[in-house]
Amino acid sequence: MEIRDLQAQYVTDQNGKKTAVILPIEEFEELLEDLDDLAVLAERRDEPAIPFEEVIKRLKRDGFLQD
Repeated sequence: MEIRDLQAQYVTDQNGKKTAVILPIEEFEELLEDLDDLAVLAERRDEPAIPFEEVIKRLKRDGFLQD
């Protein structure tokens, strides 16, 4: 989802200043999911990377992928 694709409606005060936003629930939930994903990435940014080959090996070992 791109910011420009949001179907946002704004609530304004008597001076026309935006004070709140209304989003369709689906868009709001998608934004919350994106925020959660970003928080996980931030928490793990200092963890060492695992090579792709090792990930495949572990998935096969644990039965998530077949040979």
